[in-house]
Amino acid sequence: MGETTGFMIYSREKLKERNPLERINDWEEYSKPLSNQALIRQGARCMDCGTPFCHMGMEIQGATTGCPINNLIPEWNDLVYRGRWKEALERLLKTNNFPEFTGRVCPAPCEGACTLAISDPAVAIKSIERTIIDKGFENGWITPRIPTVRTGKKVAIVGSGPAGLASADQLNQAGHSVTVYERADRPGGLLMYGIPNMKLEKDIVERRIRLLVEEGIVFVTNTEVGKDISANQLNEEYDAVILCTGAQNHRDLLLEGRHAKGIHFAMDYLTGATKGLLDPDYKKNDQFLDTKGKDIIVIGGGDTGADCVATALRQNCKSVIQFGKHPKLPTSRTEENMWPAYPNVFTLDYAYAEAQEKFGKDPREYSIQTKKFVYDENGYVKELHTIQMEKTKGEDGRVTFNEIPGTEKVWPAQYVFIAIGFEQPQQSLLNQFGVQNKGKESNEYKTNVDGVFVAGDARRGQSLIVWAINEGREVASEVDRFLMETTVFV
Repeated sequence: MGETTGFMIYSREKLKERNPLERINDWEEYSKPLSNQALIRQGARCMDCGTPFCHMGMEIQGATTGCPINNLIPEWNDLVYRGRWKEALERLLKTNNFPEFTGRVCPAPCEGACTLAISDPAVAIKSIERTIIDKGFENGWITPRIPTVRTGKKVAIVGSGPAGLASADQLNQAGHSVTVYERADRPGGLLMYGIPNMKLEKDIVERRIRLLVEEGIVFVTNTEVGKDISANQLNEEYDAVILCTGAQNHRDLLLEGRHAKGIHFAMDYLTGATKGLLDPDYKKNDQFLDTKGKDIIVIGGGDTGADCVATALRQNCKSVIQFGKHPKLPTSRTEENMWPAYPNVFTLDYAYAEAQEKFGKDPREYSIQTKKFVYDENGYVKELHTIQMEKTKGEDGRVTFNEIPGTEKVWPAQYVFIAIGFEQPQQSLLNQFGVQNKGKESNEYKTNVDGVFVAGDARRGQSLIVWAINEGREVASEVDRFLMETTVFV
């Protein structure tokens, strides 16, 4: 694959990033693609490694490693090295319905599993993937694929996130008539409202939706299944129903003062910020949260929390701090985190680089626990009380967090955003359909209700976009077999 000694000759090159102090003044994507020559060099670094762990998605130590949708990475790396971009696109689209999304927002577990990463920086797989699909659109290689034969079968999909879109795409190509129901005003789920513009510009999402519509998929927005249309109606009108509603229940902090005004879930903040960009009139809505001139604290050390940091910076906040319960990660792999497991190492994400440039320090605070919220006479949060924690691991492998006396601290805050993840889907909708068994334990997508299936985060819990796409593809195969007694999908 690639150039025989390419991995010895060429170094890893990352996507170019716009100047942090400049990009926080707009909402455009913070990164720029590499040049063709740089990408050819990266393709040349791909080794003929025998067993390409990069495209074998699995979970090690509770984290994803390799590509869950089994992208044919060495093949399209080699084609890019040879300048055969259209063929590379064909190989990419065999496994991935939406590379324009994964090439931008996937955390790239494929790179952590790259054989070269045993001793050197991995091949820039994500950068290559993004450019392949971008070239496909730029050169007109991506065109509507209109099914020539229709089966007469009708499928309803509830939820238009990556799992819903992937299953819709697959089933439509199999000839079934697909309708996607979305309670928001625009399709896309977290792609539209959960991921901020600077990571995934919304015209990219809308471009894909337009293409799916041209191919025959029907989107019904502003419609909440279970409220605006009942489960019984869907069961009567469609031959199969797929629930792709995501893991919608926010994890919360049930602490003293939690009811104070100004404390919000992170996803509500991010959704409102995006709505304000797409519809300027929304900024007049009471639900719109403007952090300009405010002290912001984000609780939760993950990507959603980082996106809150970046969003607050673009709203010109006074200060922003992100709390995480874990210690600072090491700069290199530990013995407990050896290849090909996902590398749990310290990185400076785009949001943290921006905050560091603006305020002179990384906004993250480690091993910290919030004890209570304090509010003013009008009921608005004004400060947080915290204490430092010590993480220890017992002989049995169990991890505990213990408070360190004397490390109490008070932090000013006028807005607090809780970003500690999500749990199961809303049970009320499952109850309407009579779903009791979501098939998670049996690795199936069918439920205890005939003709009703569950996929994505609603089935497996909060996870990555690539897992959602994988779930969408697999449930489509199962539904196709249910409808036709066989399936066109391998």
